[in-house]
Amino acid sequence: QWDVVGDSFPVGCAFDERIIYSDTFKGNPDSSHEIYGTKYGVYSPNCGMDNVMLSWGHDEYLYHIVKEQSSLPEESLAMIRYHSFYPWHSAGAYSEFMNEKDKKMLKAVQAFNPYDLYSKSDGPPRIEELK
Repeated sequence: QWDVVGDSFPVGCAFDERIIYSDTFKGNPDSSHEIYGTKYGVYSPNCGMDNVMLSWGHDEYLYHIVKEQSSLPEESLAMIRYHSFYPWHSAGAYSEFMNEKDKKMLKAVQAFNPYDLYSKSDGPPRIEELK
């Protein structure tokens, strides 16, 4: 879905209304598909976010490269993979797929989020403010 401005979302299940510009998904044939258009789609409850396929973008690409080629902790990998998955980490969507590990990863992503996209500035950081 090119028009959701880079936000990530699961594929293979219903598009949640908490995805930005969710009304644009109405034209996607998966919306009315007998399996993909349902709440769980090809997944099962509490299957774990590791088992959910997300839309392809820079986050998902980097995540798949880094998870195979680094020793980053799981929390760091979650920050890479899910930082644009706003329906999940900011609006609570798709929680039906979460397992216990995902609850821990969600906390890490939410802790990271204030330093992400909308926290940038043109000037150098003030050391006093960072402490």
